[in-house]
Amino acid sequence: MTDILSELRWRNLIHQVTDEAGLAKLLSEGSQSVYAGFDPTADSLHVGSLLPLMMLRRFQRAGHRPVALVGGATGMIGDPSGKSEERNLLSADQLEKNVAGIASQVQSFLDSDGDNAAQLVNNFDWMKNFSYLNFLRDVGKNFPVGVMMGKESVKSRLTSEAGLSYTEFSYMLLQAYDFVELNKKLGCRVQLGGSDQWGNITAGIDLGRRMGTPQLYGMTSPLLLTSDGRKMGKTERGTIWLSAERTSPYEFFQYWRNVDDKDVMTCLHYLTEIDREECESLAQELENNAGAAVAQKRLAEWLTQLVHGDAGLKSALNASQILFGGEISDLSDKELTQIFADVPSKELPKSSLEGEGLWVVEAFKTSGLVSSNGEARRAVQEGSAYINNQRQQDIDYKLTRADLASESVMVLRRGKKKYALLRFV
Repeated sequence: MTDILSELRWRNLIHQVTDEAGLAKLLSEGSQSVYAGFDPTADSLHVGSLLPLMMLRRFQRAGHRPVALVGGATGMIGDPSGKSEERNLLSADQLEKNVAGIASQVQSFLDSDGDNAAQLVNNFDWMKNFSYLNFLRDVGKNFPVGVMMGKESVKSRLTSEAGLSYTEFSYMLLQAYDFVELNKKLGCRVQLGGSDQWGNITAGIDLGRRMGTPQLYGMTSPLLLTSDGRKMGKTERGTIWLSAERTSPYEFFQYWRNVDDKDVMTCLHYLTEIDREECESLAQELENNAGAAVAQKRLAEWLTQLVHGDAGLKSALNASQILFGGEISDLSDKELTQIFADVPSKELPKSSLEGEGLWVVEAFKTSGLVSSNGEARRAVQEGSAYINNQRQQDIDYKLTRADLASESVMVLRRGKKKYALLRFV
């Protein structure tokens, strides 16, 4: 067993603990079951989910038994914490799909073998057996309304314009009962969560006390926020997901590669297993030579490998090199579009690549990289015209389907950095 609390302290990962001395004593007595919950609001987890996933992973590596709970039951309602209005309720089919997607992702982060193998549970498995009346009699009678009313997530919604429905009001009771059930089934006595889950966690501990469990403990971590208070994992194009189908390894890599200097050390502490000595070295490098982005590169590589594996990291690095003139090969339309998301593009009929093909001079003029055929001729003759990052100096060259970089996309470049895409449809 290793001292997990010391590890969490230097990483600044402890925000609140219900009883730190009691928790430290419990953890020192041997391997403990520790759980964190994940809401199935989509069929993939996102960047915000990395922190609780890494917390479970850290506890497992310290010798404890991680329990990942997917909220198949609570997901039918939606957590009101941090929300200004009620969530849209998911259909049963969509919820089932989401639970399956999240379950497979969670398992890839945790070790499912050995004495402290991770366990994956779904709270629908025990909630489905309750009738409404039985739940009120067996559980609800132990949950004072005053406790619920005192929680910030409830108070803020009660005074808001949107209000709080009875359905969402019940969420806290359902989640609190999860802690009681996991203690009964798995001997779980520790719950982890973000700082916005403090009310739900303490509600579960209070319910456990009233229902006769041993002393339960809760710990929260800071939320993953930027230095100016925004949630991380959002871009102009939307959420950064852990699923490669939703967010490509390249796009995932680039998000972390471009993290602000003010935030990169926090991300390295919160989200990676890079040790203290290396983190201190990266912090010094950041201070001495911020422009080199050494810390950002290390963060991006570590997280991309963790989430997408060796193949995903290799793909992301290859894609990154393309913007600097690297070889373009074995990429799909989708991947090229993501790499060149900010590059102007033009559409042409695919038939223009048939027969003799499309004159390279005309292609560059059409792309907008040059303003005239004469300028295009000069670019080709002087060696500053590239097709799929391959220099083209034949003024009479005709482009055909063989010159496509993917199913329907061709990449044109003038000089070192001016790119355009031609899409053949």
